[in-house]
Amino acid sequence: MTLQILSLIVVGLTFALYIGIAVWARTGSTSEFYVAGKGVNPVMNGMATAADWMSAASFISMAGLIAFLGYTGGAYLMGWTGGYVLMALLLAPYLRKFGKFTVPEFIGDRFYSKAARVIAVIALLVASITYVIGQMRGVGIAFSNLLNVPLTAGLISGMVVVFLYAVFGGMKGITYTQIAQYVVMIFAYTVPAIFIALQLTGNPLPQLGLGSTLAGEETYLLEALDNTLVDLGFDPYTGVAGMSMTNMFLLTLSLMIGTAGLPHVIVRFFTVPRIRDARKSAGWALLFIALLYTTAPAVGAMSMWNMIDMVQPGEVGDPEGNIAIEDLPEWTDRWQETGLLGFEDKNEDGRIQYYNEDNEEFHQMAQEEWGWEGNEIVTLDRDIIVLATPGIANLPNWVIALVAAGGIAAALSTAAGLLLAISSAISHDLLKGVFMPRISEKREMMAARISMAAAILLAGYLGLNPPGFAAEVVALAFGFAAASLFPTLMMGIFYKKMNNYGAIAGMLAGLLVTALYIFIYKGWFFIPGTNMLPDQEAYWLFGIGTGSFGAIGALVNFVVAFVVAKMTAPPPQHIQDLVESVRVPRAD
Repeated sequence: MTLQILSLIVVGLTFALYIGIAVWARTGSTSEFYVAGKGVNPVMNGMATAADWMSAASFISMAGLIAFLGYTGGAYLMGWTGGYVLMALLLAPYLRKFGKFTVPEFIGDRFYSKAARVIAVIALLVASITYVIGQMRGVGIAFSNLLNVPLTAGLISGMVVVFLYAVFGGMKGITYTQIAQYVVMIFAYTVPAIFIALQLTGNPLPQLGLGSTLAGEETYLLEALDNTLVDLGFDPYTGVAGMSMTNMFLLTLSLMIGTAGLPHVIVRFFTVPRIRDARKSAGWALLFIALLYTTAPAVGAMSMWNMIDMVQPGEVGDPEGNIAIEDLPEWTDRWQETGLLGFEDKNEDGRIQYYNEDNEEFHQMAQEEWGWEGNEIVTLDRDIIVLATPGIANLPNWVIALVAAGGIAAALSTAAGLLLAISSAISHDLLKGVFMPRISEKREMMAARISMAAAILLAGYLGLNPPGFAAEVVALAFGFAAASLFPTLMMGIFYKKMNNYGAIAGMLAGLLVTALYIFIYKGWFFIPGTNMLPDQEAYWLFGIGTGSFGAIGALVNFVVAFVVAKMTAPPPQHIQDLVESVRVPRAD
C-alpha cells in the first residue's frame, strides 16, 4: 500500500470519528453551544483543554522553531507552559465561580459597563483572529502534505472540514471531538519521537535521548550538533544567539501572560459542573500538555541533526560529502509539490550544499575554496520539520501517516476552539449583550454559526498570506491578549477598587500601543508583505521584537488603568462586594 493511500485511510478514519462525535453531541441550546451545558467531567475536560491548548503552533511549529533557534527557542516552550500555570492558578477558578459564558461578559459585568464589554470583544477578536491565522496555516500545511497538493488547495480543504464539525457541534461537540483529537495527537507526536530517539541514541525516551550520546559513539547528540553547525558557519545549537537576553525575557513574559489571557482556553473552565472541578481540570490538562511539551525539545534537536546529516553526511566542503540531486530521498518529492521545500543547483555540480549565508566571512571562504554560489536549499519552511521528520528518519509509512493525522488534529482542535470564542463574542456579547438583548435563543445560535463561518473564510484568506510562520503568528496573538485582556482580568479579580474608566482606558491603551508597534514592523495583516520598517533587531525600539512587545503593552495597560482609576470615582459598593465574593473560597 502506498504512503498516499495509507495516509488518506488513516486521516479519513479520524475525520469520520470527529464528525461522528460532532453529530452525536450536536447542541440544542445556547448553554450547550457556549459551555457544553457545564457538565463535562474534569479529566475529560483536562484532555480537551490540552488539545485546545496544543495548537498547530505546538504540534507542527514549535519543534521546528526550536530546531532552527536552538536554545533561544526555549522561550516559546517556557512562555506557553508557564502561562498555563498562571491561568490555572490566578484566573480559571475565579472566572468559573463568577459563572458567565464568556470573558467579555465577565468584564462587562465586573466593570458595570457595556463599553468595557464591547472593547473586550474587540480585543478578543483581534487576538483570536490573529491566532487562528496560524492555525489555518497549520491546517493548510498538513492537508497539502496529505493530499500532495499546493498550500492553497490544502488550506481550502481544511477550511471545509473545520466548517463541518465546528459550526454544527458548538462547545459540546468540540469538547468531545477534542478528547479524541488529543489521543490521536499525543500518539502521533510521541511514537515517531521514540523511534528517532532509539535510532539516534539507543534511548527509548526522547527526553533522556536529548542528553545522551549518539548510538555507537562517545559524542553527545547536542555536542555533535553544535560542532556540525559551527563547521557550517552557524552559531552553536546550545548557544545564546539570535536574540538578546532582554528580548528573550520579554518574549517569555509576553507569552506567559498572553497565555493566561486567552479567552478560548479560559472558557474551557466554564464547562465543568463545579469550581473545584475547574481546579482539577487544570491539573489534568497540565499533565496531558507536559507529555508533548517535554518531548518537543528532543524532536527539534533530533530533526535538525537528521536534516543536516542528509545534506552534509561527510566532511564540510568535501564535494563527496554533499548529497547528489538524483539521490535526494523520496520524502523531499512530496514537500517540493507543496512549495514549502525547494532545491536549486546554483553551481551546477550536481550536488546540494547548505551553509550560513548571513556569515559574510564564512560565505566568502566557501565561495573561494569550494566554489559555493549560495544555499542550494532555496526554500525550507520551518513549519514542515515535524511532519517531515518521520520521512527524514526513514520510519515506516504507518508512522508518517499517523503524524499527518496528528498534525491535522492539532490544527483543527485549536481552530475550532478559537472560532467558537469568536462566534460567542459576536453573537452573545455584541448582539445579545449590547445591541439586541431580546434576541431569541434560536436566532442567537444562528448568528453564532454565521459569524463562525465568516471567521473561517477570513482566517483562511489570511492564512494564505501570514506575517510569519505558524508559531511566530501565534506569538503575535499572545501579545495582543497580554496587552489587553490579561491585565483587565487580573485587576477585575484582585483589585476591587478598579473602576470602569480605568479598565476601559487600560484596555484601549495596551491594545493600541501593541497593535501600532506590530503594524509598524510587520505590516497590517490585510495588506500582506507591506512593512513600514524591516522586522529586524537593528530597527526595533530598544531592541524589543514584535513577538515580545505584548509585555510592554501589558505594562502600559496596568499603568494607565491605575492612573485613571485614581483620578475617577471608585466602583459602586455592590461591585466591590461582588469582587470579594468571587475571591472567597466556597465548598462545592
